[in-house]
Amino acid sequence: MEFAGFQLRNNLFVAPMAGVTDRPFRQLCKKLGAGLAVSEMVTSNSLLYGSAKTLRRANHEGEVAPVSVQIAGADPKMMAEAAKHNVDNGAQIIDINMGCPAKKVCNVMAGSALMQDEELVGKILDAVVAAVPNTPVTLKFRTGWNLANRNAPTIARIAESAGIRAVAIHGRTRCQQYTGEAEYDTIAMVKTLIRIPVIANGDITTPEKAKLVLDTTGADGIMIGRAAQGRPWLFREIEHYLNTGEKLPPARAAEIHAILMAHLDDLYAFYGVETGVKVARKHISWYTKGLIGSAAFRKVMNTLPTLDLQRAAVDEFFQRYTEEHEHLHYEDHKTSEEALAA
Repeated sequence: MEFAGFQLRNNLFVAPMAGVTDRPFRQLCKKLGAGLAVSEMVTSNSLLYGSAKTLRRANHEGEVAPVSVQIAGADPKMMAEAAKHNVDNGAQIIDINMGCPAKKVCNVMAGSALMQDEELVGKILDAVVAAVPNTPVTLKFRTGWNLANRNAPTIARIAESAGIRAVAIHGRTRCQQYTGEAEYDTIAMVKTLIRIPVIANGDITTPEKAKLVLDTTGADGIMIGRAAQGRPWLFREIEHYLNTGEKLPPARAAEIHAILMAHLDDLYAFYGVETGVKVARKHISWYTKGLIGSAAFRKVMNTLPTLDLQRAAVDEFFQRYTEEHEHLHYEDHKTSEEALAA
């Protein structure tokens, strides 16, 4: 797929997620089938450029191109400076956040709160595009601020006029946060109104759902966020299904064990051991969530203070699990089957 001047493996995108899409996770998703992965949100506040968190988020050493960095803020000048700063530090695509629904972001009129001020949206987009004329700029936003104000079509037109190269739209309003079901009609409407690529986002959890969303919206690609947490191989499953119409066999427990252990090593190296162990806990929980017998394991694992103890616990859990199950088996799946039978 051609996207913003780059040739991608496919049209599957990793959504930017604060505290999740760090460099180790982005690299892993790309390795397992994603065409592009967008970074965690980076502040436009230059006073924080030197903070450990911001420096880490701006670390793209060895990352597979293209490197897409998402910036957030509400001041056109600061956003322009942030775009230049990140391009100088390795960003090859700048993505602008107008989709985050978090209160701490919206309370400073950033993220999806910006959709309330269409004039300001235009000023920010114009400023950022002008600041990095040789770097493609993309935009992520929602269907609107609330159900009564779904102005995604207007925002999309503003984006195209400003020179934005592609848009990604989450099929919920800001007020919906992540509740209810994503709707795709608004995304489909936007696709008919603009010529730049449109990426559909929201509730895409299976290969079948991915195809349904592409067919329903006419979108040029899909963006996956929460469904990939602890399941980065979802991208290769979707890629295979879209290419062949057939589903891959279920993931083997032994392979997932190997993927997780490699992911842990990358986290330890990227964050340092002390922080790496803490960050790793949520990823281990995501990888094992719902697996038969995993609840007790996670309870113990979250108390382990060292790298060696954490690795040993994961090894022990998966070695025992692999002896009993060739593939991953989830407790909720079993419950669903029992409910249907009843």
